Amino acid sequence: MAVRWPHRKRVPMSILSYDDRDGMIWYDGSLVPWRDANLHVLSHGLHYGSTVFEGERIYGGKVFKLREHTDRLLNSAKIMGYEIPYTADEIDAACYEVIKAQGLVDGYVRPVAWRGSEMMAVSAQDTTIHLAIAVWEWPSYFDPEQKLKGLRLDMAEWRRPAPDTAPCHSKSAGLYMICTLSKHAAEAKGYADAMMLDYRGQVAEATGANVFFVRDGKLHTPTPDCFLDGITRRTVMDLATKRGLEISERAIEPSELEGFEQCFLTGTAAEVSPVSEIGPYNFEVGDITKTLMNDFDQFVRQWNGA
Repeated sequence: MAVRWPHRKRVPMSILSYDDRDGMIWYDGSLVPWRDANLHVLSHGLHYGSTVFEGERIYGGKVFKLREHTDRLLNSAKIMGYEIPYTADEIDAACYEVIKAQGLVDGYVRPVAWRGSEMMAVSAQDTTIHLAIAVWEWPSYFDPEQKLKGLRLDMAEWRRPAPDTAPCHSKSAGLYMICTLSKHAAEAKGYADAMMLDYRGQVAEATGANVFFVRDGKLHTPTPDCFLDGITRRTVMDLATKRGLEISERAIEPSELEGFEQCFLTGTAAEVSPVSEIGPYNFEVGDITKTLMNDFDQFVRQWNGA
């Protein structure tokens, strides 16, 4: 009897699939054609969530805070129990090698490391550690019109786990399961994203970005003790300090959202994105948010690597 294999779901012509593009990807030490940058279906990283990755942006041909991202990638792998077989200098150089090969001036960089297929069980000490780096054009994470008006966020059902239940300070693939579920649920209801609480029921972050609030000219942001202290987050805090803005990094209860005047998200993909709504709470796209948006845009464009 002939075996009938299921047909692959067709991707609309308006969407350029990430596995079917022209160009090159840096893969385990050399550039390979984009479509050939594959891994085996029995790779440990695919089955057990041990993959770690970074998201970086290219502005004017330079990767913003590349070394900080590379250091975090190496540390994420260490937290997950393995060592990436390249130095920070080698990874930085590889990023620029593939950027040059793709001919990008502005875009997005995705380094990703994973355990190979030598072992297929929970234990995987003897697997080969692989590293790949891809770059592509990615103008804005959120719809530009939505962003200008302020993003609408739903309240997520899933919560950020406690530090003693998950390696929350590693940027690892497994930690993003609940983010995808939360964002899908929000988008199905017409929202752009979702606000996640932590295991204590306190405000944590959006599905892929940190959050700030404004009240009486002062910034408030959750303490990142069970989620990533984002590189963009820290950059915006520095910019706010230069503006003379006071910043309160603390536990924030959901009941406090009613009293905040402004809200915005920060992240490599999100950059600085105003929020107009979180569930039943509304915010204005005010002057402080607009100022920090402009300050961040100017800062990254003038970035010289120092």
